[in-house]
Amino acid sequence: MGASEEELAAWLRLHLTPGVGPRSARALLAAFGLPHNVLGQSDAALAPFLSAAQLRAVRNPPQELPAVLTATLRWLEQPGQRVLTLADAAYPSALFALEDPPLLLHVLGRSDAWPAPERCVSVVGSRNPTPQGVLNARQFARALSERHLCVVSGLALGIDGAAHEGALQGPGGTLAVVGTGLDRVYPKAHKALAHRVAEQGWLLSEFSLGTPALAANFPRRNRLIAALGCGTLVV
Repeated sequence: MGASEEELAAWLRLHLTPGVGPRSARALLAAFGLPHNVLGQSDAALAPFLSAAQLRAVRNPPQELPAVLTATLRWLEQPGQRVLTLADAAYPSALFALEDPPLLLHVLGRSDAWPAPERCVSVVGSRNPTPQGVLNARQFARALSERHLCVVSGLALGIDGAAHEGALQGPGGTLAVVGTGLDRVYPKAHKALAHRVAEQGWLLSEFSLGTPALAANFPRRNRLIAALGCGTLVV
């Protein structure tokens, strides 16, 4: 992690502020710079960018901030665990094409940066596939990985899991974008697979530690899967 504890606290505070999503936060950062600069602005300066309710929220630190900061700092003590903010050079450039790139990303896995988007292919599909679908996903992913392409998927049951398993059989590796905090594994049946992905590739989440598997998280997760690859294979 490149940010200091104070800087991380400011990023987390902005990230956790209710009603201020990545799009609004990105506009604030573009106008004022880093989060601690945003938080130091007057109400008059912030007013053009925020509604009255959003402005009130920005002025009140989220109740969960101390606990999340403490948990994140403890999590960062372990090897292979990083937090990347929009200001980090290692932040994946492909996500800047989104209207709402995450303010920060939790990353677990290899210390080197993952391949550029042109070297990544997303593979997704049904959570209840046919046996042939599972075989197809695994074989396609293995073939892509053998050609040194990184396979991006979502660690879900079905096609996602098969794609990660196939990719792990080649040198291209795999990147799993998840819909929970990285201190949790969902689904639990993929705990062993998640460990293998972390050893040979990367796990990534825009959600704070402790975030459970909420239904609303997965459509948000999907936009990152799509953005991180140069194309998407749907099985």
